[in-house]
Amino acid sequence: MKIKSIKTWSQNLELTRPYTIAYETIDNVENAFVELELENGIIGIGSGSPAEFITGENIDSTNSILLNETNEVLKNKDIEDIELICETLNIKWPNNPAACTAVDIALYDALSKFKGKPLVELLGREHKGFYTSVTIGIKSIESAQEEAEEYIGEGFRILKVKTGSDISFDIELIKKLREKIGKNILIRVDANQGYQIQDLKRFFEETLNDNVEFIEQPLSFEHDLQMDDLPLEIRKICAADESLHNPKDAKRLAHEPIKFGIYNIKLMKCGGINSSLKIASSAYSNGIDLMWGCMDESIISISAALHAAMACKATKYIDLDGSFDLAKDLVSGGFNLKGGKMFTNNTPGLGVEMLSAKYN
Repeated sequence: MKIKSIKTWSQNLELTRPYTIAYETIDNVENAFVELELENGIIGIGSGSPAEFITGENIDSTNSILLNETNEVLKNKDIEDIELICETLNIKWPNNPAACTAVDIALYDALSKFKGKPLVELLGREHKGFYTSVTIGIKSIESAQEEAEEYIGEGFRILKVKTGSDISFDIELIKKLREKIGKNILIRVDANQGYQIQDLKRFFEETLNDNVEFIEQPLSFEHDLQMDDLPLEIRKICAADESLHNPKDAKRLAHEPIKFGIYNIKLMKCGGINSSLKIASSAYSNGIDLMWGCMDESIISISAALHAAMACKATKYIDLDGSFDLAKDLVSGGFNLKGGKMFTNNTPGLGVEMLSAKYN
């Protein structure tokens, strides 16, 4: 079944809750969208959220590529040649993974609709659902405690706490949060490359009794080799984020001694579902657990990541809260959220439905 036409556009989805991480404050988000139509009228939709501070890609470069080059890559191609098409995307646009992702997701949405299956079933389901973490940005201890209580009141059971600005403050923050929320709520930490190796060791040692589940990207990606100097007990609870972009990175980081016990896959870093599955395969082969993360994203790409996560044996964690604080979106559906646990729905494709009118 051939691809008949392609449309692309972008939309600022805005945020209801701006937040701060180790290197910037984020208060709005613009996503790029791709809609492709097959000869039989089936519509596939995809979205991309470029993160210039991670990949160097911005919304302008994303929009330019999608507007000027998607027809050449996609029109009149057979949707069942998806592997070849996705390979072409990653070769042509190596520095624009969010653009690749938007097209990749639209392709997989269309293909799974064409096959009459939810995407996860087309990929091969391995899991039914996972509890997602929700993110608390860098803020005062009192504000962090209040936000934690708010999330717990909404039914969430896992908090991801942004750190990395000051090690002494971070340690106190975790201890005060643990005192406030008790022992049954999980805490994960994301330092966003904010630590030096001595900070990481100190954080690990001084929070041993505070039940921190894992530490995401503690060191700068430029210091990956320093991870080799850490004991296994620290490395195994560290997750690679900015250090891990593509399947080549996954293989590099898996060389002994394995630098991270967890890989954080984000579609916007790796170029979409197709590349994410290659990273997942590498992780599984090397005994590395998977977390699936996100930027601030439309329900479209969050749903795509959830489908991919549910199809991979190595998946152990998800952090797919990127659509929760959007002021608006272009679709509804996509996933079910019950008591902090996310499930795919049973609709062919991603399970998303376009709202009656697109925002301008």
